[in-house]
Amino acid sequence: MNKTELIDAMAADAGITKAAAKKSLESFLSNVEKSLKRGNRVSLVGFGSWSVSRRNAREGRNPSTGATIKIAAKNVVKFKAGSDLSSAVN
Repeated sequence: MNKTELIDAMAADAGITKAAAKKSLESFLSNVEKSLKRGNRVSLVGFGSWSVSRRNAREGRNPSTGATIKIAAKNVVKFKAGSDLSSAVN
């Protein structure tokens, strides 16, 4: 399912226009992004939670040449599925 298909499904389920569903989805995504940028965790009970973790700098290898390269440190977003979501897909 892509973003357009999700917007269509949200509009149909909620009985709202596609424009309203798109605005709602974009607001949700924007607020999750803002919260993660501030270092906060976003948790939806039963669905899952997003958090930011720090990945340290490390050495890697270029697969085509075998040369050692330095991989910079960065923040990564992690998602952990909640119990209801895990149960639904299993």
